[in-house]
Amino acid sequence: MMTVKELVYKDVDSPVGKLRLVASVNGLAAVLWEDEDFTRTKLQTPERNDHHPILIAAETQLNEYFLGKRKDFDIPLDCEGTPFQKKVWDALPAISFGETKTYGQLAEILGDKNAVRAVGGALNKNPVAIIVPCHRVVGASGKLVGFAGGVKNKAVLLDLERQDKWPDLFNQR
Repeated sequence: MMTVKELVYKDVDSPVGKLRLVASVNGLAAVLWEDEDFTRTKLQTPERNDHHPILIAAETQLNEYFLGKRKDFDIPLDCEGTPFQKKVWDALPAISFGETKTYGQLAEILGDKNAVRAVGGALNKNPVAIIVPCHRVVGASGKLVGFAGGVKNKAVLLDLERQDKWPDLFNQR
């Protein structure tokens, strides 16, 4: 019998719109985009809790990221996914800050250059965007494609990482 996790959420503002942070007692379970429901992540509906310590820590680290003061996250994660999805997600933090890899390069890193579509499918299910940087994966031509938060937000995140405009972009919201 499958147990149901108790989940809580907190909404936060960011340069890429309002984000909904979702956590369990064990870690961050999702970073959802504005107006996104729980279909992609297959999470149950959480209850609002603006004071949950994991949510506060996630908000703090995201704010530091958007202000240019953080390149890596150390929030405990509690993500649901298949073993293959988790393998793909685990490989993403190795893509250097401000750099990109193609879906094909990521498939090769994972040991199967023919798994490009499967890698793309796993990235689409990444429940903790930004924290686990799927925005750093691009199409074979270098074109920005396939991002749950929208290609425009993918471009914003990559621009943030590549330029010294962080505080200005954050304060424009």
